[in-house]
Amino acid sequence: MAAQIPFRQPLRQNSRSLSIDPREDLDPQMDHYIGIDVGTGSARACIIDHTGDIKGLASENIGLWQPQQGYYEQSTNDIWRCICICVQRALNQHSIEPSTIRGIAFDATCSLAVFAHDTDEPVSVTGPNFDNDHNIVLWLDHRPEKETLKINATEHNLLRYVGGKMSIEMEIPKVLWLKNNMSPELFARCKFYDLADALTHLATGNETRSFNSTVCKQGYVPVGVDGSVKGWQEDFLTEIGLQELCEDNFKRMGGVDGVNGKYLSAGELVGTLSESAASALGLPSGVAVGSGVIDAYAGWVGTVGAKVSLGDEELAAGVAHNDKSQAFSRLAAVAGTSTCHIAMSPDAVFVKGVWGPYKDVLIPGYWMAEGGQSATGELLKHVLETHPAFQETSSMAETFNTNVYDYLNQHLREMTQKEKAPAVSWLGRHFFFYGDLFGNRSPIADPRMTGSVIGLSSDRSMDGLALYYYATMEFIALQTRQIIETMNESGHQISSIFMSGSQCQNDILMNLMATACDMPVLIPRYVHAAVAHGAAMLGAKAATADKNGITEELWSIMDRMSKPGKTVAPSKDVAEKKLLGIKYKVFLEQCQSQQDYRNSVDQVVEGWKKS
Repeated sequence: MAAQIPFRQPLRQNSRSLSIDPREDLDPQMDHYIGIDVGTGSARACIIDHTGDIKGLASENIGLWQPQQGYYEQSTNDIWRCICICVQRALNQHSIEPSTIRGIAFDATCSLAVFAHDTDEPVSVTGPNFDNDHNIVLWLDHRPEKETLKINATEHNLLRYVGGKMSIEMEIPKVLWLKNNMSPELFARCKFYDLADALTHLATGNETRSFNSTVCKQGYVPVGVDGSVKGWQEDFLTEIGLQELCEDNFKRMGGVDGVNGKYLSAGELVGTLSESAASALGLPSGVAVGSGVIDAYAGWVGTVGAKVSLGDEELAAGVAHNDKSQAFSRLAAVAGTSTCHIAMSPDAVFVKGVWGPYKDVLIPGYWMAEGGQSATGELLKHVLETHPAFQETSSMAETFNTNVYDYLNQHLREMTQKEKAPAVSWLGRHFFFYGDLFGNRSPIADPRMTGSVIGLSSDRSMDGLALYYYATMEFIALQTRQIIETMNESGHQISSIFMSGSQCQNDILMNLMATACDMPVLIPRYVHAAVAHGAAMLGAKAATADKNGITEELWSIMDRMSKPGKTVAPSKDVAEKKLLGIKYKVFLEQCQSQQDYRNSVDQVVEGWKKS
């Protein structure tokens, strides 16, 4: 289906005010754009105006089902219902006229959504009966362990583009699991989407797919890259046992670009809202719909264009300070339960243990890399909640009407004063915590990685908890340095970190990050809404489409709509830098020694059978 030209609502008639210029009207009718952000636990609608200012924000919790250990499922019916509630609430609570909405775009977790190709209805992913409307296998679902091992055993060339190994979080292992567990008749009816593409499909009725979803999470290699002819790799799919997906030119995965399918970069015009979708959302039909992205990439869009003051060391020479080449040195760190690290480069850069390089997934012609930490917010939460002093600390935080993290930060400052210490980092000088309690995503790419501690004591007090908490933050900062160094050694040129997520509000963590990595950390204006703000910019891009469907360049949109951010500079304390340098050396030794110890033990117990 050809992309329709976006709906254009004419400006309202001149009011009775003296001015006939709508820009000078006391209450002009502005254009607005909507970004939909679907996370693991909630959906959020963000409405921005033509300057990029957020004018409306609403969220709604979405359902999450866990039929058994390691299985996580959701429903597109439920998610779409929540999205509609959010959009209507954001419009109503902030008195925004639906007729002013010009564009909309979606971001979502990298989860697999399944529909029937004959009815376009959801297909259940809940075995063994497959008889409910849970048609999403969530990104963190670990059911396809055997399928992932089988895929990686092929050592197929496309695995180079996912860091050398396909993660269990990606979607092809999940498709293979469904084939292995569904009846052949049911599997034959299935068509597959990344969740962001599924939402775009629900909004427009189109089968257009995004390069972002298919390249990053489904094994699609853009035409022309490394000899790719059709994007989808027929020999790979056949070798792993998914030869059915090759039929009809890969129709069930979205088809072949320009033949029986269409693939777009972020924010390019997919089409317009269908009448049924518009009615459900409370919007006029004909609103432009932009090609969606995975949530972490919306975080990149929402952060790296921030108006900030950087030094010559962090800026590319010979080009304007707002040139898109400045993004090559900026790492977007999208921090929540886990943290994703997104970087752009003009050429393909292969980094072991880092997903990518991915071409065309945000800006045509450019490449993206995606590193990450399996658990950061979740790690902090785990360390606190499993400590004997957590209940006491949590009660004290509640007494002072604050959250436990801010309370512990203040407690660390008080401990520093009490000890007459030169800095908070001095308190943890002899405490060495390695925190891969949830496995390692980058740069080791080993789910078997675990944690270790040097410096444990019998301290069960709040001071002991505060020290453990500080060490966890230090670990997050040091591992970020490890990821950046690994990427830079392979050819990236990262010299600044653009953060988003609630961790931005943790000043001790942000200072640690800047000092440990020896580079500035930039915090966006919209700390909690940077991802949804990025999605709204994609909606704004779609709304610029001309009669041929050509849209304004994404970086231009970001440059116009991004807001000033706050800069956290590295500490100038030479002694603190030396301390964190030594701590980093120990961190690397803990990381390597764990692998060495495991390998040594595995060698001596090889062949020793369990009873």
